Amino acid sequence: MSHKAAGEKFTDLLDVMARLRGDGGCPWDKEQTHVSLKPCLLEETYELLEALDGGDVTTLKEELGDLLLQVVFHSQIASEENQFTAEAVVSNLTEKLIRRHPYVFAGEPLPQDPASVLKQRLKIKAKEKDGSGSSLGDIPQAMPALARAQRITERASQLGFDWPDIEPVWKKVEEEIQELKAAALTGDKIRSGEEMGDLLLSLVNLARFFDLQAEDVLAKSIDKFTRRFNYIEIGLKKTNRSLGAASLQEMDTLWDEAKELERKS
Repeated sequence: MSHKAAGEKFTDLLDVMARLRGDGGCPWDKEQTHVSLKPCLLEETYELLEALDGGDVTTLKEELGDLLLQVVFHSQIASEENQFTAEAVVSNLTEKLIRRHPYVFAGEPLPQDPASVLKQRLKIKAKEKDGSGSSLGDIPQAMPALARAQRITERASQLGFDWPDIEPVWKKVEEEIQELKAAALTGDKIRSGEEMGDLLLSLVNLARFFDLQAEDVLAKSIDKFTRRFNYIEIGLKKTNRSLGAASLQEMDTLWDEAKELERKS
């Protein structure tokens, strides 16, 4: 499909959304607001992330469409309230892409590598804000904490605030573990919480040095824990036992069985 055809299809989508919100439209669609749609936007975002992990192209296409619907929905509401239009959203994005890629559209020298691109982009974004705000950028506080921590430390690294190699990161993790242990011995819950947070942040930095996403690796570990725990439940049910009646040793045995099966598979 050509860009022109895609534009025509996008116009059709805007027309459908306007009709759904107009007279004789959908009662549910008509009563939605920017605020009421927040859960939908979050859900669609996570479904898209799952589709990306799943690798199924058909599902990915569908989830991209569902996320696009949220953009169109919010644009329609804003248009009705004389705030902005979908055209303005697209226009602003186009201008931003051109502005933030001067080496493509303005004849500036091409950066040597992706890291140089990110550094230049941070400078451009800072210039756009006329020096206001943090050089780290406006990373949403609503992001999951691990993902937010990784984005912040990545940007700090791009600005030159980082360890030269992984060895000091290992030492920092070990240091934070000792500080957490010391805090726990005092019985001070607030201090222990602070030290726990520092340890988690140091582990995020370690993940970054391994070129891993802390949010992703934790999600996979949670899935693994869930699979193994389900194996325990199923194993106990086979002997007419419940979790409450089983001993820790029995559950550990089934846990180890689940690990061994995973290893073999």
